[in-house]
This record gives sequence, C-alpha cells and structure tokens, in this order.
Amino acid sequence: MNPLLIGVSLFATLLSTISYLSIPGEAAGKGPINMTAMLALPLVYLTVGYLLLPVYMRQKVTSAYELLEDRLGLGIRLLGASMFLLLRLVWMSLLIYVAAKAVTVMLGIDYWILHYGAADQWITGVSQKIDWIIQFHEGEIWISCVPVIVLFTGFVALIYTTLGGLRAVVITDFMQTALLFGGALLVIVHVTLDRCGLQWFPTTWEANWDTQPLFSWDPRVRITMVGTIVNAFVWYVATAGGDQTSVQRFMATRDARSARLALGSQMCVNVLVGVTLYIVGFALLGFFRDHPEHLAGLDLKHDADDLFSRFIANHLGPGVSGLVVAAMFAAAMSSIDSGVNSITAVVSSDFLGRFGWQPRSERGQTRLSQGLAFGIGVTVVVGSAFMKFIEGNITEVTNKTVNLLTTPIFALFCFALFIRFSRPLGVLVGWICGTSVAAFIAFSSSSIIFLAGWFPSVPGFFGVELITIYDPEIGEVLATAIAEIDPETGISHLVQRAPISFQWVGLASLAVNLVTGSIASLLINRLWPPKNSETNIPGS
Repeated sequence: MNPLLIGVSLFATLLSTISYLSIPGEAAGKGPINMTAMLALPLVYLTVGYLLLPVYMRQKVTSAYELLEDRLGLGIRLLGASMFLLLRLVWMSLLIYVAAKAVTVMLGIDYWILHYGAADQWITGVSQKIDWIIQFHEGEIWISCVPVIVLFTGFVALIYTTLGGLRAVVITDFMQTALLFGGALLVIVHVTLDRCGLQWFPTTWEANWDTQPLFSWDPRVRITMVGTIVNAFVWYVATAGGDQTSVQRFMATRDARSARLALGSQMCVNVLVGVTLYIVGFALLGFFRDHPEHLAGLDLKHDADDLFSRFIANHLGPGVSGLVVAAMFAAAMSSIDSGVNSITAVVSSDFLGRFGWQPRSERGQTRLSQGLAFGIGVTVVVGSAFMKFIEGNITEVTNKTVNLLTTPIFALFCFALFIRFSRPLGVLVGWICGTSVAAFIAFSSSSIIFLAGWFPSVPGFFGVELITIYDPEIGEVLATAIAEIDPETGISHLVQRAPISFQWVGLASLAVNLVTGSIASLLINRLWPPKNSETNIPGS
C-alpha cells in the first residue's frame, strides 16, 4: 500500500477528536508551550525509523505481540495484548465522550425533556447539570444528551468499520484528514475577517495563561518546555513501538524504507495540522477576549476546551459549521474504526488464534466479528460515563488515561527486543513497578486525598493542601491545591493543582519499568542462570 497514504492514515488515526478539541483548548486556556512538542519529532524519526522499524519489519506478523512470546513467553505476550486492549478501549471511551460533550455545547443543552403527557410539544432541551443519566418527573422524562450521542456515535462507527477492512479505513482516513484541516482553516479565516486582520494573534503573554517555564524540578509545575519535548518524544516512540494501531499501519508497507517514508509523511502532516490547530486556539482566544458577551458564562481559562465547540455553533454559517462538525465526527469515526480493527486483530491473533479457538467457517468468522463489535461498543459506552470524574482539561485527562499504559506496553518490547538478559519474571516485576508509578502520578491528587485519610501529613509532604471545590457535573469534591501569588493583586491564594504533573507519567513510568525490570532480571539470572536456548537475541 502507498506509504504516503499509510502515513496520513496513521496521523488521522492518532489525531482523533480528542486532539482536534484539546489542542485549541490548551493553546487558548493554558498557553503556547505545548506546541514545542513538535521539536521532538526529528529525534523521534531517527529513533523509530532507524532503530525500531528495521527490527519490526523483519517480523512479518499479524499482531505485534507475537514478538513478545518469541522472546519472553506466552504470559508476557498475553500481558502486552491485554494492556493494549485496555488502552484502546479507554481511548475510544474518551474520544466518544469528548465528541458527545462537544455536541452538547453546540446544542446549548445538557438534557432532553420528553413530555409524554403533552399534546403540543413532546420534547424540549434544557441547559442544566444533573448527576443522573435519566430522571423521571411527573409527566416528564429527563434524559442526558451525552450518553445518547455516545450511543449513536458508537453505533454508526461500528457499522462503518465492518464495511471494508484496513484498506477502506486507510482511504477514508485520507479524506477525513483533509476535512479536519479544512475545518480548522475556516475558523482562522472567519476570525481574521471578523477582526479585519491578524490583530487576534497574541504578541504578549495572556492574563489567563499559566506560568510555563523552560524547565523546573518542581513536580507541581503543570507544564514546562523541556518536559513537553521529553514527554512528546517518549509518547511518540512508545506508541510507534508498542501500539498495534501503529504497528498494523507500518506492517502494511513493503519494507523498512517504505515504513520510514510513511513515518515521515505522518510527521509532516502532524506538524502542518498541529500548528494550524494551535493557531485556531489563538484565534478563538482573541475572538472571545474581544467579544466577552459571546462567552455565555464560560471562562477563558477553565472552559477553554469548550470555546471551539461554542464558536462552531454560534459564529460560523450553517454550511461552514456543518463542515467543521463533520470533520470532528470524521475524526471520531477514523479513530473508532482503527481501534476496532486493531482490537479484532489482537483478539484473533493473541487469544483465539493462539489457542486454536478460531471459527472455521466464514459464517463463524462473521458472528465472531459481530460479537466483538458489540462487546467493544458496550464497553466503550459504559467507560465513557466515567470520564467526567477525571480532573483536568482534555490534554490532562488524555495523559492520565489513554497514555497511562503506553510506556508500560512499550517497555515489554524494549525487554524483548533490546535487553538480552531480560527474564519473564524480571519483566513482570518491572511492569508492576512501572505501571504503579504511572497510575500514582496520573491520579496523584486522588492518591494523596486517599492517603490523607490515613496519614494527615501526606499532603504537606507533597507540598499541597486539601480544599473543597464545586464541580457542576459531580457536585462538591475534595481537591489538592497549592498557594500561588496573583501577579495582578500580589495576594496569595490557593489554586487547584495536582501534586505531580501529568508530564512525568511517561518518563517516570518507563524509567522505573526498565530499571527495576533489568535489576530483577540480573538477580534472577544470577540465582538461576538461563540455558543458552533461553537467551534473548534482540532483532533476530
């Protein structure tokens, strides 16, 4: 298959609705430093293109996790495949939730009210946050919009996925990427015409942006430039080397050279669309800063993820807004169909096929695919209901959920392909330690709050305090906060902040995983020396 087309497809798959909304939201609400992640791409290309891809392309396998069994045994293969399934399910749950929430912002309602006793009007919408998915009142049924939209999106995506396999997915990904890019450009053009020029582009540090230093050893600092580059490098390499969605695309090329061409085209499109989406964020910030009457209660700092959706709904023409909405759902469709294809491939190869449980008839294969699609759909819909309980904007939530298992999966491949002395038990020890560290950092606020119930001094040890805040979706909750001085007033006040930034999740997890796994493997080798046949031969 054409490597350029594969690269664009890979970009479209990894972009998703999550990135399409989170990048403008991060740029508008927090600041521009996250854009420096693109500085990591040249090093990513060299690492993946010349270190990982030659090894992978020598292994013509359906599932990347077959490589784990060859080096580390069946148990590690099943562990890696299981983590991938969990990661993809969480990923799809988040992207459907984000897409559904964006639609509710565009509609301006949170609930539909069914008037089953009324003769003239049987359905209305209301903008009001209520905890329950469905509530019954006298003559009325209140139904939350988000779960309904999630169900509809998931159903359409699963039907769409079954139509044409990977080749159809790749071709439609190309068209969807063009639609995404065109929709973003239309927003920039509209704001520029509204302002009669580029006056909206920020030339000074905006008041609502966070302090984003070059580097800091303080783990409470949400984002730094160095942290952004390192985090991006770790994530891209780990995704390329351990994610079946990426490996599946690379395996569709002819050889390592073609795979590098696909990788390069993916990164070029990544830079082009990424910069465009950051500019969209700046344009949205400039527009709503100059037109605060259009915010309708939104805050430029805390509700920045909703600015794109509100602008689409209220400030673009009917045809243009329809195009952008189509682009958003095209991204969701692309991500879901790729996720379902990858999950199906892993389940078939690493679980059913490995144990000889594959259906022998074509009818059986069809029923298996339908059953998997139904199970995936139900799991994703249920999982999306829990996303609202995770703190932070879309960028933070993505790093705390979707990216939590990315490096633990990649670490398994590092042991299998590049660490000659690794042993299965040692790898398992490293995985337990690395995954535990990733989970603790990702949910450090919740972890500290839980530990504070047993050890009251824990918050102080991490340099945070506990406060009570009100969340419109889930009510009053405990949160961690730090004292910051307002630059305008000079008064110190508590600001909600995690004790450890999400940027440490990938690097800390990978480092702990590799170090503890290597030490454990060395100890095991010393106590129980392996036979020659058990020695790993990386890249063979």
